[in-house]
Amino acid sequence: MGRVGVGDRHSVTLPHSQPFAAEPLLTFLRDRAIPGVEEVRDRTYRRSIGTSHGSALIALTPFPGEGHVRLDVAIEDGDEIPHAVRIARRLFDLDADPAPIARALGRDPFLRPLIRKYRGLRLPGTADGFELVVRAILGQQVSVAAARTVLGRVAAHLGTPLANGEGAVGTLFPQAEWFTDAPLERLGITSRRASAIRRVAAMVASGELDLSGEDDPDEVTRTLLDVDGIGPWMAEYVRMRALRDPDAFLSTDLGVRRSFERLGLDATPHAVLERAEAWRPWRAYATMLLWQQDGTGQTT
Repeated sequence: MGRVGVGDRHSVTLPHSQPFAAEPLLTFLRDRAIPGVEEVRDRTYRRSIGTSHGSALIALTPFPGEGHVRLDVAIEDGDEIPHAVRIARRLFDLDADPAPIARALGRDPFLRPLIRKYRGLRLPGTADGFELVVRAILGQQVSVAAARTVLGRVAAHLGTPLANGEGAVGTLFPQAEWFTDAPLERLGITSRRASAIRRVAAMVASGELDLSGEDDPDEVTRTLLDVDGIGPWMAEYVRMRALRDPDAFLSTDLGVRRSFERLGLDATPHAVLERAEAWRPWRAYATMLLWQQDGTGQTT
């Protein structure tokens, strides 16, 4: 497998609405960073991304008090900088307006203290929808650390080395085409999960499935649920981080249920869903708040 370069360097200032909770966002991405593909170091998130002509390295450094994030890009074709900007804004949820989200969720006395503590909490996105599906499949019912280990193994064996990587980032996560007939079982992945990844990879590669967030989230979710090995938790996780649905909600998630239990609330899926009705259309942000409350790092 050949190496790909990353080209010239550029810096872009990306504005956002205030407030902006940088630390929870960086912590979330740091804890889930795929070895070789992404890292968080010195309050900067770095990763490799695919482009039309190869690859690029991006680095995102938040300046929350100044109302912007600095994007540093090393890219082969300067015409593709807008592509890097779109990915960066999606990763850091820079187009969100925290005010209406805080007003809506703050009406619930359960969430009000969390809204105050994590002012401007953002919804971490993804650089690539297929990568997020692989992450969800491999992260189901295992710890974040265990998922990172397997994902790093996948990237090392199937990814493309960068000719001039930076820091711990030296690999481009493999595209869907690389997975369609990959012997994933040799990397310690169960046959059912490997089959699910290969099935999704084939659909993405053929154009049958679009994980860019442009298609109807309901239709994408139905397509994912038709894949053996993908259940409601995984589909909602993809809907939340890849499809950018602000109302996606993981009612059966362990971290969500633990947060309910700690506050003495009924944590059955039905009761969680019932209470969450009042959080629409911002249930994905409520999920992020509940994960902050839980703080165990068990959600991939």
